[in-house]
Amino acid sequence: MNYRVLTFLGFLIILLSSCNSDPQEQDQLLDSDVVTNPNSASGKGNQELLPVITFEETEHNFGRIIEGETVSFNFAFKNTGKRDLVIAEVSTSCGCTVPSYPKRAIRPGESGVINIAFNSKGRKGYQTKTIIVCANTQPNVTQLKIKAQVIAPGAE
Repeated sequence: MNYRVLTFLGFLIILLSSCNSDPQEQDQLLDSDVVTNPNSASGKGNQELLPVITFEETEHNFGRIIEGETVSFNFAFKNTGKRDLVIAEVSTSCGCTVPSYPKRAIRPGESGVINIAFNSKGRKGYQTKTIIVCANTQPNVTQLKIKAQVIAPGAE
């Protein structure tokens, strides 16, 4: 048999044997109705059928913090729409800011939080960081902000 064919078959066997079905992962699979978007490419459509992410606040000021501190804040939100809300991704403007967010669908009327941790190590002065939340809403991007004044240790 050809060496390339054997190599390919070996790779395929390894790939297939490494796949496993975790029962907990099965519970987190999303229903296809969740990703249905009744809007057209122009953004026009039946808005009342979409999920709506409503934040209690979209900006948080930590005030004065000492350089080297790590502070965190929970941006609380609620799905005020009529469909399940799915947060696809939360990204930040800087590696010093780390988000964590629900990976499961948030049902209409349910609440959740996006936790943002800011590490001020190596930062000085006024800091503003932007957090981008991508979800199955219209518009599909929501911007959050955190601010802080980072001061040197002993300069309190």
